[in-house]
This record gives sequence, structure tokens and C-alpha cells, in this order.
Amino acid sequence: MLNPRDLLTRTYAAFNSRDIDRALEALHPDVEWPNGMSGGYEHGRDAVRAYWTNQWTQIDPRVDPVAMDTDEHGRIVVHVHQVVRDLAGTVIADRMVRHVYTVVDGLVTHMEIAAEIP
Repeated sequence: MLNPRDLLTRTYAAFNSRDIDRALEALHPDVEWPNGMSGGYEHGRDAVRAYWTNQWTQIDPRVDPVAMDTDEHGRIVVHVHQVVRDLAGTVIADRMVRHVYTVVDGLVTHMEIAAEIP
């Protein structure tokens, strides 16, 4: 079993390379995952797969972890450089954001997009 930091590093790499099966391996079958495009949460791996697949037909996001910390609740806080391009390759967002993960028994059970980092 990977430690949470290695698990998340590997998952970001899989997401960025669009290796959806490898990225989903890190998620608990009943994961709660934020829908950053329309709000709310996706529940379960199949819902996250559908969300990401749809997202990639509209935009080309890249998320690179820059630093990781653990908060007072034991969650992993990832400082992420997020670059979002339209499908023609034009940058529509380039910012630092915070992702917060709950990892239980080696799988992500909950993720939230905490805030843009000024």
C-alpha cells in the first residue's frame, strides 16, 4: 500500500496523462469527489469516470502538485498548480489551488477543492 503522499502524486500523474483507470484505482468505490465545473459532488468511481470523461471533452486541465501538508484532521492538503486550456490550447486559467483529501486504508474517500491560493 502506498503512503498517501505517494498515492496522490501517482494519481495526479495518471490524471494528467489521461490514464483514467490508473487514476481511479486510488479512489474508494464510494468516493465523494467535487464537480468543479457545475458544483456538488460525484459519488463513486463510475460517477467520477463520467465526470472526468465529460470534462475532457470540454477543457484540457492539468494539475501539478507543488507541496503537500497534513492538516489538524489528518487530511492531506495539496497545493496544486492548475492550468486549464480550451480544446484549441488557449490558457483560460492558470492559478494555484488547494485540494484536500481524506485517505482511509490507502484509498481516497473524499476530496474537496478548498480555495484558490493568492
